[in-house]
Amino acid sequence: MSASLESIIESARRERDFDRIIEAIPYARFLGIMVDVKGDEITTCMRYRRELVGNPNLPALHGGTLGALLEHAAIFQLLWAENVLPLPKTINLTVEYLRSARPRDTYARAVITKHGRRVANVYAVAWQDYRDRPMAQAHAHFLLRSPEA
Repeated sequence: MSASLESIIESARRERDFDRIIEAIPYARFLGIMVDVKGDEITTCMRYRRELVGNPNLPALHGGTLGALLEHAAIFQLLWAENVLPLPKTINLTVEYLRSARPRDTYARAVITKHGRRVANVYAVAWQDYRDRPMAQAHAHFLLRSPEA
């Protein structure tokens, strides 16, 4: 049997190898998510694939994939910067779609706005060509569970 997600996250932090975490999360693999770590700041990238297009007439990426990218960016920021274990549970995620996402790579970053003992609030933003022209942004609340829970 494979290692637990918690042990994978711990070893990934120790070795500064985020690919291990992505490999352990099937939907992150499906989305083609990659992560670039610079200190405690994480940039999440969703590589473009035709399967991610929701409206082929425009074409534009599916809004669900953008929401998932934002949620993953928020969770990854919590896992990496705050040493949260086990995996945070999403309480709610509110996504604001600002413009169409063209068929190209999409990036996201998240900022932890509040980190309590039981709940964390995170703001995430997604862009393609220019960081100052976001396509979507999200506010998320996560339940933080203790490892023995």
